[in-house]
Amino acid sequence: MSVRVGHGFDAHPLVEGRPLKLGGVHVPFERGLDGHSDADVLCHAIADALLGACALGDLGTHFPATEGRWKGADSIALLEACTARVRDAGFEAVNIDATVVAEKPKLASYVAEMRARIAAAIGIDVADVSVKPKSTEGMGYTGDGTGMAAHAVALVRRRF
Repeated sequence: MSVRVGHGFDAHPLVEGRPLKLGGVHVPFERGLDGHSDADVLCHAIADALLGACALGDLGTHFPATEGRWKGADSIALLEACTARVRDAGFEAVNIDATVVAEKPKLASYVAEMRARIAAAIGIDVADVSVKPKSTEGMGYTGDGTGMAAHAVALVRRRF
């Protein structure tokens, strides 16, 4: 069995007047992530991990912010499209391990729904998707509340 590992990272600033979406889930908060799409850092990091595992570039290569058609795009739909590219390259996702880095809001009560949305988008069992919220104890842009970040690792295998 041929397996590969990919790593993804994304970060966006938090701003007033935008909804906060993480892992395809609306999280009630007074600020949201700013970006060309819906700025879902969790989905973006996972998409980059999947693409990276297959040497298919990154999210910005496939969905450039310079193209207006991606303005406000749903990141779950982008994750589904990246998963299709992974399959077209002859691979399938085995599992995902992701970490969201944010001081606020507290995310633990949203993790199960995030895992379910991500698993459905990728086409794997929810037991194969891990999402962990972490804080930086007040340090840096994630700690002072000006931004949010996510890291993800994806394991894929070649389909025969």
